[in-house]
Amino acid sequence: MTIHHGIVDAIGNTPLIRLKKASELTGCTILGKAEFLNPGQSVKDRAALYIIRDAERRGELRPGGAIVEGTAGNTGIGLTLVGNALGYRTVIVIPETQSAEKKDMLRLSGAELIEVPAVPYANPDNYVRYSGRLAQSLAATEPNGAIWANQFDNTANRQAHIETTGPEIWSQTEGRLDGFVCSVGTGGTLAGIGTALRERKPDVVIGLADPMGAALYSYYMTGELKAEGSSITEGVGQSRITGNLEGFSPDIAFQIPDEEAIPVVFDLLQHEGLCLGASSGMNVAGAIRLAEHLGPGHTIVTILADFGTRYQSKLFNPEFLCAKGLPVPSWLERPNHRPAVDYPNRSNLDQAPQ
Repeated sequence: MTIHHGIVDAIGNTPLIRLKKASELTGCTILGKAEFLNPGQSVKDRAALYIIRDAERRGELRPGGAIVEGTAGNTGIGLTLVGNALGYRTVIVIPETQSAEKKDMLRLSGAELIEVPAVPYANPDNYVRYSGRLAQSLAATEPNGAIWANQFDNTANRQAHIETTGPEIWSQTEGRLDGFVCSVGTGGTLAGIGTALRERKPDVVIGLADPMGAALYSYYMTGELKAEGSSITEGVGQSRITGNLEGFSPDIAFQIPDEEAIPVVFDLLQHEGLCLGASSGMNVAGAIRLAEHLGPGHTIVTILADFGTRYQSKLFNPEFLCAKGLPVPSWLERPNHRPAVDYPNRSNLDQAPQ
């Protein structure tokens, strides 16, 4: 018998799923790593586990201690569930703009949730910086220790993907892959998987799919951290080079507008039964861009990061979509709303230099 002794043992070893529409559209084999099948329903479970285990090894966290983090939601959920299983409590600082579903899940899991205004990282009240100060304060009073998970600059995050996700992708494809692409929140997933794959195949092409409003596309294409536009996508989009990104650069970067990514989300649900969040749509759109860059016959892997149910009140809300000027799928239509759209005709969209 194969038995997992708790959720910690169940993290990772997620399947690869061939994405039928994207593959047929490009003449490539496009595969999605189904990270939404982790116990906490996102790719962030891996980073959460590695961050906690790293703190334990360093003696900074003992049973009954506290884990503090600033997060858009998924890392907080992963930390809380793993923390519950290992005997820790969690204090999560989240921007108030994040989805109600993620906040509800954090409260349901037992986290102490602190909502703060969504302000830039340069502001001392930014959720990440706020959580760092809070962790420092708690560490002075908690008898069993209190750590700041610090997912953006804590390279245990990246190491999780160097040691697990990357080798899993290599094994599952039997080394027959030509490219990997995903978006960046902390940078741990892209840098970790990219590093692991390059160690095994130096000529593999690693790509970044960056939303509007993020600065990394500009940085990797021009050397300047410059952000333009905005995106409804939660949990991805970065304005600085985090600790997890230091020393790493993708081979190519694509800037993906919501008008390109969101229809992919709807199509994956309606025609392939995959209910995913907007970052997964961003990732699959990036995989399509990379496939077009490489040409037919290549194998490309991306990340299916989390379930779409975590964003139901926004991503699958016709009123919200219309207010943002985004397409509404036919099965969500209301009177006077625009009709659904399929994968957009990208000839009408700005394309990344290649």
